[in-house]
Amino acid sequence: MEHKVGIIMNGVTGRMGTNQHLMRSIVEIIKQGGVKLPNGDHIMPDPILVGRNQSKLDGLCKASGVSKSTTDLDSVMKDPYYTIYFDAQTTGRRADAVKQAVAAGKHVYCEKPVSVDTQTALELHELCEKAGVKHGVVQDKLWLPGMRKLKRLIENGFFGEILSVRGEFGYWVFEGHTVPAQRPSWNYRKEDDGGIIVDMLCHWRYVLDHIFGKVKAVSCTGATHIKERVDEQGNPYKCTADDAAYATFELEGDIIAHFNSSWTVRVRRDDLLTVQVDGTKGSAVAGLRECYIQHYGNTPKPVWNPDIVQPIDFYEGWSKVPEQEPFDNAFKVQWELFLKHVVLDEPFPWNMKEGAKGVQLAEKGLESWEKRCWLDIPEL
Repeated sequence: MEHKVGIIMNGVTGRMGTNQHLMRSIVEIIKQGGVKLPNGDHIMPDPILVGRNQSKLDGLCKASGVSKSTTDLDSVMKDPYYTIYFDAQTTGRRADAVKQAVAAGKHVYCEKPVSVDTQTALELHELCEKAGVKHGVVQDKLWLPGMRKLKRLIENGFFGEILSVRGEFGYWVFEGHTVPAQRPSWNYRKEDDGGIIVDMLCHWRYVLDHIFGKVKAVSCTGATHIKERVDEQGNPYKCTADDAAYATFELEGDIIAHFNSSWTVRVRRDDLLTVQVDGTKGSAVAGLRECYIQHYGNTPKPVWNPDIVQPIDFYEGWSKVPEQEPFDNAFKVQWELFLKHVVLDEPFPWNMKEGAKGVQLAEKGLESWEKRCWLDIPEL
């Protein structure tokens, strides 16, 4: 039996919406014959693409094979065939559209940050709960192969007592004067809800909460290192939002975590994101896909001596975690889980309240930067 699900996909003409949600998730689910269920049934998504530019939508339909698109959001909100509303718009547009979808009785799945402030995010959660609609927030990094391997190591007791977590994220985003920028210009304007603290601390919240331990406190410093960039029309503009963040977190279990997030850093490490976990019995370094481990018994014993060439090759004592299972696209995996949540009522803990926690940590990070102090993270 086929369970066809109509999905309103709003804002998918943007980079993330096009690449991860449409082309690598929904289109791939359609190509594979839907989401297979244990009883032999399958869930088949049936999307309509929504945006403000019809010519962009036409091009996206041609590229994806999706036949339906519209610039009239109100009309599809009123259509009972479409039971899921998905939002990948810029952050400032999201809350009003989600409210409209909830009022129309749609289940809601949206990108993060779910809103520009914690109060609005919690309001969206309450509205969804009162309306009895299912709701979820994209928390893709939980399904990255590297993060899943870390989670497996923790479950198997590899680390002993976890002491610390160190994250390095980022890359050089070109300013646009000579080489075109590879990120949209609104990311660097505070008045357009840009900034790396708002963007990335939402991610680090769910990664830390769900893999290592609940975030209890934060100390954060941001910076706007690049003062001027060039927008999509070739016009120079002043950067008003932070492009780098240096944040330390206290987690439950006395774990200390630190994440550097930057769009102004050149990469000399294994991947654009690396997370090192150090424990009493072993350590691991995970990237987006790979994970390397060093057990206590393989740990070298260096001695500080700057007067000689370092005799230890510090890469030698690490072993690559083998591929024990296939890993699908992280966004696609969570889409399939949400579709099963809607159709079969299977558990889906990554809801609007989880999204609100990410917004809360970003707000506390900005407040910490402004006040130059540690801040506790209260329960929502």
